[in-house]
Amino acid sequence: MAIESEFRTGRHVVSLMHAHLVFVTKYRHPVFTDTHLTRMEEIMREVCGDFETELEEFNGEANHVHLLVSFPPKVAVSKLVNSLKGVSSRLLRKDFEDLQFAYWRGARLWSGSYFAGSAGGAPISAVRQYIERHTRPAI
Repeated sequence: MAIESEFRTGRHVVSLMHAHLVFVTKYRHPVFTDTHLTRMEEIMREVCGDFETELEEFNGEANHVHLLVSFPPKVAVSKLVNSLKGVSSRLLRKDFEDLQFAYWRGARLWSGSYFAGSAGGAPISAVRQYIERHTRPAI
């Protein structure tokens, strides 16, 4: 695949943005099985499609999941995360009886927090050097 095909293009923008997202279960309880994670990946791919984003990688363990998402600049990561966690929690608890009452209080699947990190591209030090090396025009 050519490098150019990785870029997203719009009417007024060319972008290449990726985020590494990590969601943990409430109280870090180990509740997921392979069956849960397979269904969760399907759900999260659908949600990403609704946001015009692409779920490039997905994997998880009993108490957390990792996602690599490619997204356009118009998408707010916080809104995407809110939808991913909300929809997946609702549908997984509907589809799997063992997840309906996994916790002592409330029917919450996910912890309220999450990790989001930018991924890909040049290291910050290289970008900083590139910007510093530009010379300002004289008055």
